[in-house]
Amino acid sequence: MHRALIIVDVQNDFCTGGSLAVGGGSEVAAAISRTVAEAPPLRWRHVVATKDFHIDPGAHFGDPPDFVDSWPAHCVVGTGGEDFHPGLDTTSIEAVFHKGRHAAAYSGFEGRTDDGAELAGWLRERGVTGVDVVGIATDHCVRATALDAARAGFDTTVLLDLTAGVARDTTEVALDTMRTAGVLLTGTPVLRPS
Repeated sequence: MHRALIIVDVQNDFCTGGSLAVGGGSEVAAAISRTVAEAPPLRWRHVVATKDFHIDPGAHFGDPPDFVDSWPAHCVVGTGGEDFHPGLDTTSIEAVFHKGRHAAAYSGFEGRTDDGAELAGWLRERGVTGVDVVGIATDHCVRATALDAARAGFDTTVLLDLTAGVARDTTEVALDTMRTAGVLLTGTPVLRPS
């Protein structure tokens, strides 16, 4: 089985000091980098990443936000907030899938590379049959990406130690939803006040 690692939305706006900071996000960035650096050869045949990449996502940005369907402005294209967090070593990342230019987009499977490739097709073209999902936030974009991976037929695991959740209650619901969908969960998500 060829596995890939999907690093979800480890961006400045979701880490300490960002406009939509998730507690523990910066630590997760560093932990992902350590894990990739220390991984045995061929644990992951491919490493990819997703990015929120908002130009004008409409009602996804709220003023005021309700923190359910609308959020403070974040990961706006051309701002430092959409950049990868400096604690994330990007040298092993082969492709970046941008999502949400003009709409809300939680799943990395909604994203595309700069040359238009979609994540599911990109993985299949390279013989990937299983994925491990990490990143921010456990209860939102990690959940959506893992669910779409499982729906697309990939053997899907979420490495929870390498994820940060927004809130305990929404994270618990996300974990139950992923388990029900057949996603394997290992470890415990980081849950800290932002």
